[in-house]
Amino acid sequence: MANAFFEIREPENEPYLSFAPGTPERDELRAEIDRLKNMEVEIPAIIGGKEVKTDHQQDVVMPHNHQHKLATVHLCGEEEVQMAIDASLEARQKWADLPWEERASIFLKAADLVAGPYRNTMNASTMLGQSKTPHQADIEAAGEFADFLRFNAYYLQEIYRDQPYSPDGMWNRMEYRPLEGFIFAVTPFNFTAIAGNLPLAPALCGNVALWKPATSSVYSSYYIMKILKEAGMPDGVINFLPGEGADVGDPVIQNEHLAGLHFTGSTGTFQHLWKSIAENIETYNTYPRIVGETGGKDFIFAHHSADVDALVIAAIRAAYEYQGQKCSAASRMYIPKSIWPEFEEKFLDEVKDVKYGDIEDFSNFMGAVIDQNAFDNISSYIDYVKESDDGEILFGGNYDDSEGYFIEPTLVLAKDPHFKTMEEEIFGPVLTVYVYEDEDFEETLELCDTTSPYALTGAIFSQDRYALKQMADYLRQAAGNFYINDKPTAAIVNQQPFGGARKSGTNDKAGSAANLMRWLSVRSIKETTVPAKDWTYPYMGEE
Repeated sequence: MANAFFEIREPENEPYLSFAPGTPERDELRAEIDRLKNMEVEIPAIIGGKEVKTDHQQDVVMPHNHQHKLATVHLCGEEEVQMAIDASLEARQKWADLPWEERASIFLKAADLVAGPYRNTMNASTMLGQSKTPHQADIEAAGEFADFLRFNAYYLQEIYRDQPYSPDGMWNRMEYRPLEGFIFAVTPFNFTAIAGNLPLAPALCGNVALWKPATSSVYSSYYIMKILKEAGMPDGVINFLPGEGADVGDPVIQNEHLAGLHFTGSTGTFQHLWKSIAENIETYNTYPRIVGETGGKDFIFAHHSADVDALVIAAIRAAYEYQGQKCSAASRMYIPKSIWPEFEEKFLDEVKDVKYGDIEDFSNFMGAVIDQNAFDNISSYIDYVKESDDGEILFGGNYDDSEGYFIEPTLVLAKDPHFKTMEEEIFGPVLTVYVYEDEDFEETLELCDTTSPYALTGAIFSQDRYALKQMADYLRQAAGNFYINDKPTAAIVNQQPFGGARKSGTNDKAGSAANLMRWLSVRSIKETTVPAKDWTYPYMGEE
């Protein structure tokens, strides 16, 4: 047992690479893309540190070229889930008893591997498997993931430092224990970093986890498991269970040892899991912690004093980067009539230069949407607009899935503020604008606040400080991450902790100490140095 309190210095955010022409990282990334493209891997479940193969398999293909197979993944069911639960419970006590600095050292090593020798692998696997551009991959699969690993270790240290006051005669202490049981981490396709963080944040706190990655992004998730192995993660702490939702989720939710759910994904799936937990509440040994981030119908709201040039660039980046497949992506805009003609002209002039296609062509700003289901869903909204009298496509509206799942960046003008594409989450490169009368500024703020059940991200644009204050106050509950004169995307660990409320989730702020506290159970300890020897009190004395 160490006899010192070891110090983790406050990290700095991982710098991003430019991949500009002529840079060495550009050539190195291209070489890694070629290497991964030219081999097929077999992705097993990983349970108790062992590779487990099943009879149920599925091809892993590139979204931008769905004829190209990257891997075969083995999908899990009830048998593998039970094996994983057994493995996690076997590992739980030894992992929980490991001194915190020993756990943290694994995470810090993993961060250095992600940002260093495996950076190209993380980026290339994310580009190929999730159709991200070099920039979109590096800012999260390498940069954000390394930030999660480093900053979470630092936050845990600061949590442990937080101790209560002790008056003379006693010593008060707080012990931060892991939860009793296992954590079920259900992760999304769109961010490799989030996929890694959801099982790992609880694990850092001494918990064990069952990780169900999205099957559509299992390729990069598998490389995370390989990095964790090299970093020294003990067997059974993280159990990797690719599979269809119900095949994995149902037996997990029914197990009495479920201690928590860490989720990012669709609103419907989150609500189903929450309801299933409620229906099994008498089964559990402890009330499960439920932490979730779901959807968004994220907005940009402009005042007539807005800088139109900045507004145009923010709208393009927020709506179309990573094909609009970010839960923070701008999906609806409110623009005053007085600046609409200038905005429309400048936007259309800029967006015509936005290229999309194979992510190996580094001149492309966008790749393909993730899979056939996403393609069909997004294109159905575009078709709806084409057939409606209340909406008009001002740009884009084309799509083609013959080679890859490509959808053109699309701008819709809505005549009705409650038009379908103004209200429903699309999760694709479709931005809908509603033009309001300048004198209806306050009424339109109310529309913005009440139109969507979500409250994830939002942005306001104005050069008038009084107007900014009014907008920020009115939209106080409309977004958990709120941006002033900037796009509503690209939250950074330790700078803008991420999460929303209402139907967007539990707002437990990934990338902050608040999230880690959800995976800890506090024990207050009072030690009295000289205990009382008389049960009576002074007030009981005779007059």
